[in-house]
Amino acid sequence: MERFCQGEAQAFEVLFQRYAGPLRGYLTRLTGQVPVAEDLCQQTFLSLVQARGRFVPGSRVKPWVYAIATNAARDWRRRGKHPEELTDGGELPAHVASEQDGPRDHGLEQSVRRALEQLPEGQRLPILLHRFEGLGFAEIAQVLGLTESAVKVRAHRGYARLRELLASLRAEMNG
Repeated sequence: MERFCQGEAQAFEVLFQRYAGPLRGYLTRLTGQVPVAEDLCQQTFLSLVQARGRFVPGSRVKPWVYAIATNAARDWRRRGKHPEELTDGGELPAHVASEQDGPRDHGLEQSVRRALEQLPEGQRLPILLHRFEGLGFAEIAQVLGLTESAVKVRAHRGYARLRELLASLRAEMNG
């Protein structure tokens, strides 16, 4: 990022190669829509270019990029250009739905998606950033502009609520 800020055009390509795929996955999980995630990913990189003068040298790039993406998704939601409920437009692409190889339980993936969508944003974002994006709580605090302890509390409450929602979904399926 520092090289890009100093005018090295090839450094942008490295940033794009490193973060575009993970950001598309993250934004797809946030919005539930692959085309919207693609648009928001492009918007994120456009914002990154425009805001490069505000990047603090020596800072970690990943939390900064995820903060830009999270803000883009929040703006999209505020504009109201989204369905009120998560659309059931089929499965997420394999690279988004699961990071592991092997057989997947598509019913479970759909249940997790639906349960995550029911969480308030304050609980959903820390879980997505922690579990799916691999950010630590200190990095998530940077992304969300919160203290690390606040992020831990929100994640703990979110994981607890997620367990409750999944248990009730499981009971409905078996009942």
